[in-house]
Amino acid sequence: MKIFEEIESEVRSYARSFPRIFNRAKGEFLYDQEGNEYLDFLAGAGTLNYGHNNPVFKKLLLEYIENDGITHGLDLHTKAKGEFLEAFNEKILKPRSLDYVVQFTGPTGTNAVEAAFKLARNVTGRENIISFTNGFHGVSLGSLAATGNSHHRGAAGVSLGGTSRIPYDGYLGDGIDTTEYLDKLLSDSSSGIDRPAAVVVETVQGEGGINVASVQWLKNLEAVCRKHGVLMIVDDIQAGCGRTGTYFSFEEAGIYPDMVTLSKSLAGYGLPFAVVLFRPELDQWKPGEHNGTFRGNNFAFVTAKAAIDHYWSDDRFSKDIQRKGRYLSERLDAIVDKYGEGNFTARGRGMFQGINCVNGELAGKITRKAFQNNLIIETSGADDHVVKFLCPLVISDENLKKGVDIVEQAVMEVCAREQSIPEEKAYFEEDTKAGPDRARRAIGL
Repeated sequence: MKIFEEIESEVRSYARSFPRIFNRAKGEFLYDQEGNEYLDFLAGAGTLNYGHNNPVFKKLLLEYIENDGITHGLDLHTKAKGEFLEAFNEKILKPRSLDYVVQFTGPTGTNAVEAAFKLARNVTGRENIISFTNGFHGVSLGSLAATGNSHHRGAAGVSLGGTSRIPYDGYLGDGIDTTEYLDKLLSDSSSGIDRPAAVVVETVQGEGGINVASVQWLKNLEAVCRKHGVLMIVDDIQAGCGRTGTYFSFEEAGIYPDMVTLSKSLAGYGLPFAVVLFRPELDQWKPGEHNGTFRGNNFAFVTAKAAIDHYWSDDRFSKDIQRKGRYLSERLDAIVDKYGEGNFTARGRGMFQGINCVNGELAGKITRKAFQNNLIIETSGADDHVVKFLCPLVISDENLKKGVDIVEQAVMEVCAREQSIPEEKAYFEEDTKAGPDRARRAIGL
């Protein structure tokens, strides 16, 4: 660990939660250099939907490298890019009646969001972007302006403008449709909210705490956007590529966004890859007007095509995700019913679920206890209060059950400990009458 402490920046985060040196990974497992095996319920924060070192993808990637395939190609036409585009168009877009142009951006999700905002502003001639409470869209300045988290926003060092924020679905409680509030703001010239170029939304807010927008709310949001001539951008960077049970997370709602951002599991193999999809009439870029050195990751084109061909040529994979999602829902509901006592609720959709804890301290204790039992799982939400399940979608039923069992055991042990603390405190205070040393020994201090 010494080298990391000596010269790696303090900005590192996941390494603090999981202080091991990992050197191998396969499927739903990570291995440290001592050979210890860990079930991975983090999966690259949703980047490894198809698992670590997927054997189908690896074989094709190694063949491509062995044949001296193009590695870096800027935006040149390459065979690998063409084959990806054909597979994506024929097996993803056309079956869903989606007519989109594909823009290859810089390599990460925030690059795709920045490009979408820039295009929306150029096309409409308007500046403002509407985003939502607890939304997360990246940490470069444009996307950070649309991100709600104060921890990330506070690191910007400059004012973050060009956006207005309104309540997400459920933020003001059940029975309040916040799209009606948005409609009112956009209908009133004195609302103080400039007519926006676009609205950006996650159908499931991952980093925001697994907040799920209802189908009706999404339909209503699309209607408000159409009414006011505002572009609708769905940020599907974490919720897309099958995480909710369908390739795009918005399919269940039957909406047709003007733009969609994708990254994370798009490449299938953990390789950097991001795109913006948008309606052809919005393709008003001038050549080279928006570019990036690494917008042509041909290795990622190879594995992205393989992911589409292997998993999305029919609906079997989608149905399997939905089946596992139902199992996960049943298990989390049972854990909440058994140990809840006002401390927990379950939330999420498909294989994008979590246990909402009464506070971040409780959630942190659960994830730390789970790690002691060789499960890697993280938290999300404004106060890190949601235990977030992001295991690979290809996980076996046996290992899915094993991972949830570890979390349930952690919840049980943490709850038992939390309940015993008041009793220990009372015992300590009573026993101090007989001497402080005896009291401390009695509770293990």
